[in-house]
Amino acid sequence: MNRSLRVRALLALAVLALALYIAVTVPVRLGLDLRGGTQLVLETRSTPTTDTGREATDRTLEVLRGRIDGLGVAEPTLVRSGENRIIVELPGVQDPKRAADVLGRTAQLAFHPVLGTADSTEEASRPLPKRPREHVLPDESGTPLRLGAAALTGADVKEAAARFDQQGGAGWHVTVDFEGDGRAGWARLTGEAACHPAGDPARRVAIVLDDKVISSPQVDPSVGCRTGIRDGATQITGSFGPEEARELSLLVNGGALPVPVETVEQRTVGPTLGAQAITASAWAAAIGTALTSLFIIGVYRLMGVLAAVGLLCYGLVSYAALAALGATLTLPGLAGFVLAIGMAVDANVLVFERAREEYAARRRPSTRSALSAGFRNAFSAIADSNITTLIAAALLFFLASGPVRGFGVTLGIGVLASMFSALVITRVLAEVAVSRPRVRRRPRLTGIATTGAVRDHLTRRSPRLMRRPHRWLAVSAAALVLAGSGIAVRGIDLGVEFTGGRLIEYATTGPVDPDRVRTALADAGFPRAVVQSSGGTGLTVRTDPLTNAEETEVTGTVRDLAGRADKVRDELVGPSLGEELRRGALIALAVALGAQFVYLAARFRWVFGTAAVVALAHDVVILVGVFAWLGRPVDGVFLAALLTVIGYSVNDSVVLFDRVRELARRTPGTALPDITDRAIVQTLPRTVNTGMGAAFILTALAVLGGSSLTDFALALLIGLVVGTYSSVLTAAPVAIRLHDRSRPRQPSGRT
Repeated sequence: MNRSLRVRALLALAVLALALYIAVTVPVRLGLDLRGGTQLVLETRSTPTTDTGREATDRTLEVLRGRIDGLGVAEPTLVRSGENRIIVELPGVQDPKRAADVLGRTAQLAFHPVLGTADSTEEASRPLPKRPREHVLPDESGTPLRLGAAALTGADVKEAAARFDQQGGAGWHVTVDFEGDGRAGWARLTGEAACHPAGDPARRVAIVLDDKVISSPQVDPSVGCRTGIRDGATQITGSFGPEEARELSLLVNGGALPVPVETVEQRTVGPTLGAQAITASAWAAAIGTALTSLFIIGVYRLMGVLAAVGLLCYGLVSYAALAALGATLTLPGLAGFVLAIGMAVDANVLVFERAREEYAARRRPSTRSALSAGFRNAFSAIADSNITTLIAAALLFFLASGPVRGFGVTLGIGVLASMFSALVITRVLAEVAVSRPRVRRRPRLTGIATTGAVRDHLTRRSPRLMRRPHRWLAVSAAALVLAGSGIAVRGIDLGVEFTGGRLIEYATTGPVDPDRVRTALADAGFPRAVVQSSGGTGLTVRTDPLTNAEETEVTGTVRDLAGRADKVRDELVGPSLGEELRRGALIALAVALGAQFVYLAARFRWVFGTAAVVALAHDVVILVGVFAWLGRPVDGVFLAALLTVIGYSVNDSVVLFDRVRELARRTPGTALPDITDRAIVQTLPRTVNTGMGAAFILTALAVLGGSSLTDFALALLIGLVVGTYSSVLTAAPVAIRLHDRSRPRQPSGRT
């Protein structure tokens, strides 16, 4: 074993040992869409006295953290997003209404003297004429009270606690203890009220929370005039239940929000849906990996077996990397983890195909030298193709949000882990295997000593695909017209993320006719509700933004028809956030195309960069058009699939153009169409074998992934087929035509 092989072997063993230790000891953090819970995106709003911004949002976040601690949620997450947004994750919370009510209330607590009763409540909560410091608010029974200026606020409160009066029979109440100047202020407020006779409204003290009188008790007869209650304590009584009393004490203890907040996005996922997604993805990963392994073993024999071992090592390393980085594994991220298994085969296929070429081209071939040459010659194509995928992953992380960002993280980790497993782990195993005497005596056992059925067929046929490139361009143009007509005729069904609205998914006991539900919802006052079946016993309802009361009415209507309908997913996106996300998706797409062009133009020539980007735009239009014809939603998960297709399609183009560049250096002066034809023949086996590996994984996801992953896997399958076609029969013809137009024309004239 030479020195470089020993170094790689030690590195591989060290990384695998560390990965195994991390995988056993450090659990991966699951996102809410996998473990169940509620995610709220809150946006702070400016007031006439306070402008929102980073500082006000940070203060608001700390108040919200105190309120959430009072709710007793295990492992909550609160982070500021941008200048004025706060993302709140509440694992296990299935009642977003209560969580939103507690978090969204401004909790402006104040203690007012009661000046008397008022004639009406028309001026309720507004300053009285010529009395700017007085307000009228109804008390608990609806009687309008004239209130003086606030004598105390929540800032004067030391502590509040929910209590149950077992002896007096008063039920639940909230005890409030004042501190500092608040103790003297409370004594002064109650002492002034005590100067009025019993039964006089002015003997009362009004306790107001967010411009609502929650309690207005009379001062006890035992309290002396001008003396007041000096122990700095009081009770807020009322018709409280246990939850209401605890919520009130929580709000008082947490303090008032510096600025109001508005819920712009809300997602709730039931734990059963997440568990089903994990199970389905695990089965898809197992079956897809098994089929992919069997395929590459059938094609590459011993090298295929070692590549399959490398795939298992890839899974271990990428899982450990997710755990070590503390990354949150979301549903799209889980799908990305499974997808990267299929993409991990790509580097191995590139190496093995180059090794086959080296073995066939040498006069006295050896599997060991051919394999070393295969790793050496395939490195540039592996690096370029994986960098383009990393660009797509980075764009998903920086420009997307929520679960789609998690997909970008797992995709990026998967690409890096796949390169390590192919270039280090599989290489060590392969070089050790081909150095064994038994293997050297049986070179065909390795799978390198044969050129393969696809290459043999192409070599015999020697197709001249680029003799008339305009024919392929015509086919691509026809496909674009067909896809574009779907966009024009059917329109793009933008998901709730991009339009704003509410999406509720129900699990029913049996099949439910969507048309009946749609008609019933229209009769109930929701004529724009879109109802679709999702699986055999699933139903999704998509509407404009709904209040909690309207959502209750929609759910009641569904349950009247379905008998039993359990909510497994509930998403609410405000219209302003939907517009922002839609704009961000277009920016992400434009930046992705631009970044790919810049990289390819730098690595190759502007001709090849332009051709690759044209092929990518071709793939984008066709994929969106197919989804338009199928009536499938275009949402954030679709965006993740689209950017992945862009990265995958560029991989194929990079491999082809890398071979074109290599052949052009070997045979200068040869016409570009002839060079491209040779490059296609030499790289098509890799394209077919890699595509088959990815297709197994995606088919398993589409069949086993359930409603959550079906559209994602379908988009990637369509993109796989379209991208494979366009990288060969769209990018190459465009490059040839651009090359012909960029060449200087020969001067014409008579001699």
